Amino acid sequence: MDRIGIERLCVFGMPPVAFVELAADLGVQYVATGLRPLVYNPHGYPDWSLRDDPALRREMLAAMGDRGVSISLIEGFGVAPQADVGDYAADLEIVRGLGCTRINVASIDRDVQRSFDQFAKIAGMAGALGIETVIEIGPGPVAKLPAAVAAVRHVGRPDFRLLIDTMHFVRSGSGPADIAALDPGIVGYVQLCDVPLVSKHARYMDEALHERMVPGTGELPLLEMLAALPRDLVLGLEVPQRSLAEAGVGPHERVGRCVAATRSLLEQLTQES
Repeated sequence: MDRIGIERLCVFGMPPVAFVELAADLGVQYVATGLRPLVYNPHGYPDWSLRDDPALRREMLAAMGDRGVSISLIEGFGVAPQADVGDYAADLEIVRGLGCTRINVASIDRDVQRSFDQFAKIAGMAGALGIETVIEIGPGPVAKLPAAVAAVRHVGRPDFRLLIDTMHFVRSGSGPADIAALDPGIVGYVQLCDVPLVSKHARYMDEALHERMVPGTGELPLLEMLAALPRDLVLGLEVPQRSLAEAGVGPHERVGRCVAATRSLLEQLTQES
């Protein structure tokens, strides 16, 4: 098994047990999920909730044990104005119960200092349960690499690190040289996709949530970025392809192409190192 994972955006609301089966069928060790599905659901999957359905959690754990799959990341933890991350205490217990040791936290609170303080609070809560916290460089108060580094320094915990989403990272003006210049160990997770350097979509987040490209088929310097990153990080494939899903292309075929392309990139990386 390699270090490839499949992010939830790839599968558009697929129920957890089916998601685990898909990953195992593709020879992938990791899935990244949320406690609830995202809204977009072109395949008409039934609704589900890992938060509210203990039986579903047991079924997912059993499937992961049977198929050798684990959860690399759980998303859905946000910092928002007039909200407190202390409310996530019960969700963090569920994360731990699912055997996941990493959450992703994002902020839509434009008060940068408050965002940083809330990051510190949830990192402390998660850390007490043996869970690492990563923050994603992307739209919001952590839109660029310097802000993300400042957040890490503010929190000051070794289990609070950066998530590099290759689309957001390069579109925000950073690249392989910026990764190479970072302190060792500051990056904790990677979400891998490809896109054009300049968006052809009218709305940035519509592209981010619904229409990215198979690694190696766009214009991002993926090989150079991977070369600058530690070789033990999970590479979570975040390649939503709404147009293909709506054309009837199923998740096994869509995600399988991404997995094969990423393995090819990793082979090139090995050959060049």
